[in-house]
Amino acid sequence: MALNFHQLHIFYTVAEKGSFSHAAGALHMTQPAVTMQVQSLEDYFGVKLFHRSTKKIELSEAGRALLPFAKNSIELIRDTDVAMSKFTMMIEGRLQLGASLTMGEYILPRLLGPFSKDYPNISVSMKVMNTAQILDEVLSHQLNFGLVEAPIHHPDVHTEPILSDELRLIVPSDHPLADAPVVTLEELLKYPFVLREQGSGTRRVMEEEFARCNMDCSTMKIVMELGSTGAIKSAVEAGLGISILSQSSVKHEVTLGLFKVKKIENITFERSFYAIYLNSTLLPISAVSFMTFLRQEDLSRFL
Repeated sequence: MALNFHQLHIFYTVAEKGSFSHAAGALHMTQPAVTMQVQSLEDYFGVKLFHRSTKKIELSEAGRALLPFAKNSIELIRDTDVAMSKFTMMIEGRLQLGASLTMGEYILPRLLGPFSKDYPNISVSMKVMNTAQILDEVLSHQLNFGLVEAPIHHPDVHTEPILSDELRLIVPSDHPLADAPVVTLEELLKYPFVLREQGSGTRRVMEEEFARCNMDCSTMKIVMELGSTGAIKSAVEAGLGISILSQSSVKHEVTLGLFKVKKIENITFERSFYAIYLNSTLLPISAVSFMTFLRQEDLSRFL
């Protein structure tokens, strides 16, 4: 009897679900078939992989030792499928993800077109939410993974930087600062600001960079705090204030000549966007394909 990848997959699913019946449902198999395959794997190794009782199952010491190898083998097969799919374009599936506001509204729509050309048989379903909501849905298995604007520090969640972004000063085209080659902090503080709300990823990046430059944000003339980038852009266009936003979010307005994007002297608001997913979760091949696309493509040509 040879070691069987299918049996490793079944073993991993039982361990992840904590139940033979739940694993059977996830694998579209009968429970007796799942039990038989796990028993065959136990016979191959000559050890028990689970401790069974009437109420629950638990991994044995041997099962805990096998688990990371089973996960690695499944990931290797899926990575192989993704690599070869570039030659066949045959990967199918549904990509379900959550994206934070800037990602979901302004960045991902420009990337999903090129992705769909590479993977025409993958359909996409995206929820645009704040980071806390995305984390909750990832933890509750409602989402495969999420794309957020700040790293997540949670013991059950893997966080990986996936894209780079830069915030810049945004002013109306007729603003006194519109023609300045570089704006100094002293000049900046003369004008009213319209900003994202406290706690947003955009606001946090701005405040951290100003703090690094020993600037007290309480000296800013903040006339409005709004809960979306779209609302801020409308306020800036109406002349209510200037703002600091992602360059990607104002590309359309700059093209139309409504806004100017300015650099602040000696300040760079750089940040990363992060992919998050459960450590224990094997991403479906549609999600692995998208993550591979994000890592390998020159995304600057789309943004």
